[in-house]
Amino acid sequence: MTTGVLTVEAALASARERYAADRPKSRAVFEASQRVLPGGNTRSVLHFDPFPVTMERGAGAEVWDIDGHHYVDFVGEFSAGLYGHSNPLIKAAITRALEGGTVLAAPTAIDERFASVIVERFPSIEMLRFCNSGTEANILAIVTAIAFTGRRKVMVFQEAYHGGVLAFSGKGSPINVPFDFVVAPFNDVAATAALVRRHARDLAAVIVEPILGAAGNIPGSVEFLRALREETERCGALLIFDEVKTSRCGAHGVQGLLDICPDLTTFGKYIGGGLPTGVFGGRRDIMERYNPTSRDALRHAGTFNNNVCSLAAGYVGLTQVFTADRAEEFLHTNEAFRRQLNENMVDQRVPVQFAGLGSMFTVHFSRQPIKAPKDIPSSSRTLAQLFHLECLLDGVLLASRGDVFVSLVAEKSHKAALAEVASRFADTYGDLIRRQIPAPD
Repeated sequence: MTTGVLTVEAALASARERYAADRPKSRAVFEASQRVLPGGNTRSVLHFDPFPVTMERGAGAEVWDIDGHHYVDFVGEFSAGLYGHSNPLIKAAITRALEGGTVLAAPTAIDERFASVIVERFPSIEMLRFCNSGTEANILAIVTAIAFTGRRKVMVFQEAYHGGVLAFSGKGSPINVPFDFVVAPFNDVAATAALVRRHARDLAAVIVEPILGAAGNIPGSVEFLRALREETERCGALLIFDEVKTSRCGAHGVQGLLDICPDLTTFGKYIGGGLPTGVFGGRRDIMERYNPTSRDALRHAGTFNNNVCSLAAGYVGLTQVFTADRAEEFLHTNEAFRRQLNENMVDQRVPVQFAGLGSMFTVHFSRQPIKAPKDIPSSSRTLAQLFHLECLLDGVLLASRGDVFVSLVAEKSHKAALAEVASRFADTYGDLIRRQIPAPD
């Protein structure tokens, strides 16, 4: 295909037509689902035009849809799929848990074992509580900070995502939990410090993703994250690190890489071995507020907080599969892969970059480094949609917004497939990309 004077709109229309023509079964499921699911969907992020692919099964780092197409899986369930599909050790742990009963309405030994592994792995965590998702963990961390400090305001960052009811893209979501939010610019030390100081007397917490995920996997700078630590300590607010995704970045998460100790940390996604689980924890004096034997204890309910399948899967995952040594090697190997993708784009003279860290990154179309959401050109979003569809057509599955999450079971051949698709895309659409992202005058 030659691009000539091809427009982005025409390229997208062509890709969507080719995609739809070859997936009649997925289209049929989508159309039938609309009778009982709004828009045929029960998870908004999975929708894309003309309709999402319907998956049938997965194995290792690969998946198959109901139309018989085979893909290398780089969606990685948005980080929850760290272990790939049906890891045998985790599968065996779940089976053993099922055989012992699943709704025991009592503490079990796995509660303490899994909690101890997390405490040992992440030094900022002295005590913790389990819950059911990263969203729930973040809500609980915020209300904990409000209860502990006696203050009401919570600082978040533009374009941040801390769960389905804590989303701050644009003007924020109308279904957000109605906390008293102060919204600050990500990676802007001076502006954020000024906002912290302005609201110091009323600020309960600052919650931050060390890598701004849904906005495009934009890493927080060392200076920015350390400034948050200093400013919150100065005014008595709690610093919450949302490491729901980023805890996969090295043995001890981003906080370990940068040697920053937050007051509270949240986990989710992969932490339950691929099953629903959330964790919030941190300083002992904060978390002891949940001790039911203490006077005026905070009450934390949740039928499935300590469900045995998730805790057993998570325990085996951290102790036998994603060990600390494996986590370090995984970070460095995939950071080298991400950098190589960027070098390939430079060699092909196209303004394409993969921003992020290690095994989690996002494609952006820009000539400048992406340090904050405002640095992403408006046309980058549309080009990312085109990249997503062309990847699908070439058997590489990544998130519709351009996110890539590499699983532990991804092999060199899987990564080579992504690199080859990116290179073909740059060759095919290079002129189009350069017109959309012109060089500065």
